[in-house]
Amino acid sequence: MTRLRLDSPRRSPVWVLLPLRAFLGGTFSYAGLSKLLDTHYLDGTSPLGVHAQMVNAAATSPIGPLVSLAADHATVAGLAIAFGEIAVGLATLLGLFTRLAALGGVLLSLGFFLTVSWTTRPYYVGADIVFAFAWTPLLIVGDAGVLSLSARLRAKVRHGLGLPVHPTPGEDGTVQDDVERRTVLRSGLIAGAATAAGVTAGSVLALARRPAGPPADSVTHGAVIAAVDDIVVGSSKSFTMPNGTPAHLLRPAPDTFLAFNATCSHQGCPVSYVGPGFRCPCHGATYDENGQVTGGPAPAPLIKIPIKVVEGQVVLA
Repeated sequence: MTRLRLDSPRRSPVWVLLPLRAFLGGTFSYAGLSKLLDTHYLDGTSPLGVHAQMVNAAATSPIGPLVSLAADHATVAGLAIAFGEIAVGLATLLGLFTRLAALGGVLLSLGFFLTVSWTTRPYYVGADIVFAFAWTPLLIVGDAGVLSLSARLRAKVRHGLGLPVHPTPGEDGTVQDDVERRTVLRSGLIAGAATAAGVTAGSVLALARRPAGPPADSVTHGAVIAAVDDIVVGSSKSFTMPNGTPAHLLRPAPDTFLAFNATCSHQGCPVSYVGPGFRCPCHGATYDENGQVTGGPAPAPLIKIPIKVVEGQVVLA
């Protein structure tokens, strides 16, 4: 059975790949799980949901038609992305089909790079292209048989056949093929069972957490945002739309009130008011007080929210 040896050469893949496996596996597992636990992720009416992100990305992505097609089936595509990240992450951490998991990591990272990170300038500011290349060592050499579930299963197969743990010089190729076939079969059964259980439980969880409230275009008209006297000229107030969407109310002049959806048009992060405009903390997109893009990767202005003043109250129009 393959074990991590403390006396292994320091330049051995034993030492080189373990931190990389732990980081990539943990990151992708966390990314997929966070999507399933996000109440906005599968909400087709939320600007923070996967549907809105795909629609925004399709406008600038070099694979825009493919992204638009995925947006038409956002729930299925969103679940596939989340489960793909979890599967890649866990397989990497466990050392199960590591090269195949690394290939999945490369493809997912390239997909994110060609969509959500494509307009990021300069390119090295975006993390997705870095992740794509970070997966290549594991794609080339796998897990080196260290702390690997596949290696353990292979050792058990060899033990069951009465063979030494490691192949010996001159060992019959037919025997080796039989060992690999049985190892792949056992690994596949474990992966299949885990996938079936995970997809079922994860889908139920994600769909159950999806809001069942009114769509974005049916917000309650007349809902009070703030009293006029509570908003100082030149200041802003954060508020939440009746459908849960974050927003900002501005008062640039005594008789002027403006309201904007606080969702960045780049990747859906909530923007902050920094006076006299807005800034996205995720990738640095900036907007002026009228919601127009002034810098960064944002492809479109902030969405303006209709409001009016009624009897000293700023309300949704």
